[in-house]
Amino acid sequence: MATRTLKFAIFGNTYQAKKSAFINEIISTLKESGAEVSIDSEFYHFLIDGGRLDMPIDRVFRGNDFEADFVVSMGGDGTFLKAASRVGNKEIPIIGVNMGRLGYLADVHPEEFHNCVADLYKGTYTIEDRTVIKVEAEGCDFSGSDCALNDVAILKRDNASMTTIHASIHGERLTTYQADGLVVSTPTGSTAYSLSVGGPIIVPGTHIFSLTAVAPHSLSMRPIVISDESVITLRVECRSHHFLVALDGRSEKCSEGTTITLRKAPYQIKILKRQQSTYFSTLREKLMWGADTRGI
Repeated sequence: MATRTLKFAIFGNTYQAKKSAFINEIISTLKESGAEVSIDSEFYHFLIDGGRLDMPIDRVFRGNDFEADFVVSMGGDGTFLKAASRVGNKEIPIIGVNMGRLGYLADVHPEEFHNCVADLYKGTYTIEDRTVIKVEAEGCDFSGSDCALNDVAILKRDNASMTTIHASIHGERLTTYQADGLVVSTPTGSTAYSLSVGGPIIVPGTHIFSLTAVAPHSLSMRPIVISDESVITLRVECRSHHFLVALDGRSEKCSEGTTITLRKAPYQIKILKRQQSTYFSTLREKLMWGADTRGI
């Protein structure tokens, strides 16, 4: 089957045992194709401790010390986002194997993985380039990665009153948000947190960001869409004197008065898609567009 040896790096969910149920089948499929398989150390020890790994692997790696032709993310979209933060600017395509529920990013079902690998060797797949947001904030330590594939959220702390967020685009004042927070989303993240707070669905490849307030004090604060070439500057005021900056769900505490600068990252995340999978078909399936849900 194989014409050359491909290298795969596997990341997985380390919190729910059921999401690693197919790990041996995944590794077996890769080994049968003649591939080299490495696995993230945290996921490896999770599997070993639970007695769930029966197949031999070639290498265990730590942190970002890995090389591969493809990355396999086993879990849901959260696991995919963590894998993407580890891939960073390596430009390695990511295959999302959906062991979760919704799976916008992780859209390959475990039962389809064998056919997916066959597609890799035949070259019958597509690679989608996805925009990433880079965050700069003096005094805030974004451990692991200062970039986000989905979104960056500025949020009040749990016991705080609403925040005041002064927003500027390319140095020009946009507005002042009084709200529980603000979500700045890429097209990839437009079906995630942004959608849940009323943001628009944005088709990947449209080169825009969206800004959507979380529970705004004024109903006139509607979402706005801007070019992804824009430089967004945010200055936050809050009574608790601290607020949260969440990058794809990874939260860091920042001090009041900190200036947050957001811009397009100098690299993109590559997502592997089977030719049968399109963005619009995913929307129809996940959002159940056109489905009769009345139960009649």
